[in-house]
Amino acid sequence: MWIAVIVAALLIGVDQLTKYLALTSLKPVGSITFLEGFMDFTFVENRGVAFGMFSGQKWFILLLTGIIVAVMVYYFIRLPHTREYRWVRSAMVLVLAGALGNMIDRIFRGYVVDFFEFTFFDWPVFNVADIYVVVGVILLAILILFVIKDEPKEKKED
Repeated sequence: MWIAVIVAALLIGVDQLTKYLALTSLKPVGSITFLEGFMDFTFVENRGVAFGMFSGQKWFILLLTGIIVAVMVYYFIRLPHTREYRWVRSAMVLVLAGALGNMIDRIFRGYVVDFFEFTFFDWPVFNVADIYVVVGVILLAILILFVIKDEPKEKKED
């Protein structure tokens, strides 16, 4: 459990450091081309969630995030401490770190700092915490759909 807390804290630290760098170096200039035709660093104050949904509804987003974090922590604690659930725990740590990283922004800034922008197709600007959430959710989905198997239940004969 403590390893998960330490890893989550380190991940949140990396997220917050990159957002600090975006605030101090990128916000004044707005956008910098990173890889021509592929990716730019573009400063955005995101006041919503994915794709700008619920924009301007800070308290609703914070409440929803708090509930999601609480449910995930509950299930994280309840997961069996077996080898096959190690990857599930890792995926959950990623999702939790991402959710908490963006929650910190909403609490202290009133918006989430986004700065990665793909330029070769139209996609919302995102940040490191968003990457954690997406990778964690994809990993969880793969594990739940294809890896973790329920034990077959024995039929009771009367």
